[in-house]
Amino acid sequence: MAGHTQNEITIAAPLDLVWDMTNDLERWPQLFSEYASVEVLKREGAKTTFRLTMHPDENGTVWSWVSEREPDRDSRTVTARRVETGPFAHMDIHWSYEEVPAGTRMVWTQDFAMKPDAPVDDDWMTDNINKNSKVQLALIRDKIEQAAAGRRPAPALAD
Repeated sequence: MAGHTQNEITIAAPLDLVWDMTNDLERWPQLFSEYASVEVLKREGAKTTFRLTMHPDENGTVWSWVSEREPDRDSRTVTARRVETGPFAHMDIHWSYEEVPAGTRMVWTQDFAMKPDAPVDDDWMTDNINKNSKVQLALIRDKIEQAAAGRRPAPALAD
């Protein structure tokens, strides 16, 4: 068995701003509420290998893992995967971006499987990812829309 999730949000901001902010790995702790730090380990062309560390969970456990991520601006997609999989047998993530009349639609697709000895199963993790993705996407939307509002030119003043 395997897990699959797909979550999306429309952000009232230009695609370039959404792309730039969501692909600025070093600033992810300011964009996502769950990440305490990001450490870039290696860059090879467009591919970045990095360590993500989360804030402590309710039991005080700090989760950390290494992932790699490769954006493709021309296709408006990003592929990512966990290199240190932890409780996952595998975790593959696909981000896609699309200009829509209301701004930019961003879609996260995650395909994964939990290891047989993981503390949770695929169904539990699917539910958890779906719940958390909605929270994180809303935070990201709000932060990007605030940045977009700050970049808009001020209205011309009448003399």
